[in-house]
Amino acid sequence: MASEKVIECCQALIEKKLTITFVESASAGRLSYEFSTVINSGKILIGGMVCYHHSMKEDLLLIPHGTIKKHTAESAMVTKLMAQNFHRYVPSEICVALTGLTTPGGSETANKPVGTIFVHIILPNKEIARRFNFKGKPENIVEKAIDATAELILEEIQKIPL
Repeated sequence: MASEKVIECCQALIEKKLTITFVESASAGRLSYEFSTVINSGKILIGGMVCYHHSMKEDLLLIPHGTIKKHTAESAMVTKLMAQNFHRYVPSEICVALTGLTTPGGSETANKPVGTIFVHIILPNKEIARRFNFKGKPENIVEKAIDATAELILEEIQKIPL
């Protein structure tokens, strides 16, 4: 079941007649799923893509070769390019990309530990990027990332007049 934050975000999207798409890595489709469980989500949710492995980011999302090696798959730059490139092919008013580290074994460092999540959101008149650091088990990190993303979207769309 969707969290209160996701439900509130979906209701605001429905009220403002704004569509949304997701391109996900660390959340592996959970954002799309959580939004899909809200009543009337079919009015707003266009769809999404899970691109967990770097080959999908490069081959399907056209992230330039060398970018992931330079910045890592879990980075603000790659998240931004995921959002921008997906948005070109799957139009919606809002496009959300999410990457990050939910388990050890990725590109974690002292400055980018497990629990680091990157979100990039394309809105009608601007783009926003955020970096979060969450603690907990992988499931908890993903849940916190979903709520934080829903809260970000909600804050931004509340600024848009009806």
